[in-house]
Amino acid sequence: MSSVGHHGLGYSLLYPYQGFWFTDPVLESIKDFQQNLKALDSDLILASQPKSGTTWMKALAFAIANRTRYPIFSSSHPLLTTSPHDLVPFADFKHFHKEHSLLDYTNTSSQDLPSRLIATHLPYPLLPESVKDGATKCKIVYICRNPRDTFVSVWHFMNKIGDNKKSGTPLSIEDAFEYFCDGVSDFGPYWDHVLGYWKESLASPHKVLFVKYEDLMNEPETQVKKLAEFLGYGFSVEEESRGVIKEIISLCSFQHLKNLDANKQEQSGDNFLAHNKDFFRKGEVGDWKNYLTPTMVERLDSLTKEKLQGSGLAFRSE
Repeated sequence: MSSVGHHGLGYSLLYPYQGFWFTDPVLESIKDFQQNLKALDSDLILASQPKSGTTWMKALAFAIANRTRYPIFSSSHPLLTTSPHDLVPFADFKHFHKEHSLLDYTNTSSQDLPSRLIATHLPYPLLPESVKDGATKCKIVYICRNPRDTFVSVWHFMNKIGDNKKSGTPLSIEDAFEYFCDGVSDFGPYWDHVLGYWKESLASPHKVLFVKYEDLMNEPETQVKKLAEFLGYGFSVEEESRGVIKEIISLCSFQHLKNLDANKQEQSGDNFLAHNKDFFRKGEVGDWKNYLTPTMVERLDSLTKEKLQGSGLAFRSE
């Protein structure tokens, strides 16, 4: 790792590590995760880039995998009173918050929950070897958002937290755009991150599920059923007839989560930088239209086409 930090699209200085960019504070957690996690066959890894639907995916996966323990129709469901980020911890920020039982990598016995749900923003090549090992049956879900909306959401988020907030001088969208296009963004470059999981989902579809944020928005029932099947918690005919899928979608919807008191709090128990409310802005598809100039759109689209050429991965222009 370089000892010199670089300004970029992050909450503080970014440092290159194994081909990607990270803030110095998270590197200890990343190395711990890489070196010490002994993946269990029942482990479920939720991966994403920042601001790509992570909170939504955490809520959905938690509700699906725990619906026997926590009935969806219950008025005491944990998602009604607890942030998804506290229910599904980030491995990347382990060393910044209180120890979470699911991040005790030395405990390979059966867990209190049906499956360990662990979230990460790490690119696929940097995941622990025990996760990538073909002999391990643990599964990975990757949620991806189109680069236009991802950039705008990251820019807003980074101006709410870290150095930009402390200095009182927000990072301009022009500067942020240059950093994003150059790949100097937290856990970036964006395209390398996306391609790592995309290619692995094609090579090992039983191991990696690639979910597009836009598809989840446009066809939630189809995507949630697919997600549940992949996770190993498929819905029964009886559950479908009772409206369990629709109830999960409603419980985990952006607007519902945003309006809960738990997600309006100033600080989450396990979030060292951001307040719970910082994770909920708009959650819309196409919000980029309110911020990007035609020149920016043209450049970003051209760059995306170049980077993803031949991969089979494409994004709709919405």
